[in-house]
Parts: sequence; structure tokens; C-alpha cells
Amino acid sequence: MATNAILGRDVYLALAAVGWSDGQLDADEADAIVRTALEEGLELDVIGEIEQATKKPVSIDVIDRLSMTKSDRLYVYAVGSWITRLDGVVTPEEEAALKKIGDLLGVPDAPRQHADAILADIAKEDDRPARFDLLRLRRELDERLTAAQAAKPTK
Repeated sequence: MATNAILGRDVYLALAAVGWSDGQLDADEADAIVRTALEEGLELDVIGEIEQATKKPVSIDVIDRLSMTKSDRLYVYAVGSWITRLDGVVTPEEEAALKKIGDLLGVPDAPRQHADAILADIAKEDDRPARFDLLRLRRELDERLTAAQAAKPTK
């Protein structure tokens, strides 16, 4: 399954919204979101909008999820899961926000569990969570999603 070369504004705004779910977005979380958007090659005006979303809370409800592919939605869920764990404490508010984002994005429970497992595998390899390789996470998710779809029997 090919994905967009650029994930787009809404993906990163959704990530910021998840980060704000506990009432604060710490500097490591904000940096990871903006850094990944920069690495992805987004336009500077979009980067500016994303930076603003890391400084002032944004609601997940205003994000255009309809323009996201299945892979985009799974990635947003996975990065949201990582963001909730970045500071070492997962609050009930963060758990609720992660569940809400998974529900809003239409990500079923099984893919959520697989995404969390992939996330854990990658996290084990990097002892600096702020430098976690989010683009690698995206590639891993895409590869496994493609393999799962290829394994489905055709009708």
C-alpha cells in the first residue's frame, strides 16, 4: 500500500490534540511532532500552524479525518500512543483521549494492539524517547498493513 509522501496537516494537528489530552503538551512531545513534520517536508506555513497547535490546545474533533488513509489513521493512533507514554506516566485522561482518537479514526482494537507492539519494539532500540524514529514507525506500520492486506483471501 503506497502512502502519501507527505502525511499532511491534519495528521500532525491530530497528534498535537492527543498530546494536549492531559492538559499539557511537554517540550519533548511538541518537538517530536514538529520535527517529524519538518522531516516529512511540509511547507513552512503548515509547519507554523502545527507549531501553534503545540503551543495552544487543539481539539481532535476539528481534524479532517476523512482525508486520511487507513495507514494515516493507524499512524496517528500509534504516535498518539507513543506521545501518551513519552513522559513515563500515562494518565487516565491520556488513556481516554487515546481511546477516543482510535474510535474517531475508526481504528479497530486488533490494529491498535499491533501498532502498540510495533511501537514497543522500536522504542526498545532507542533509549532517548524524544528522538524516537517516527518515520520508521510509519514505514513499519505501512509494511505490516500491506502484508496483512495481502494475506486476506480474495473473493
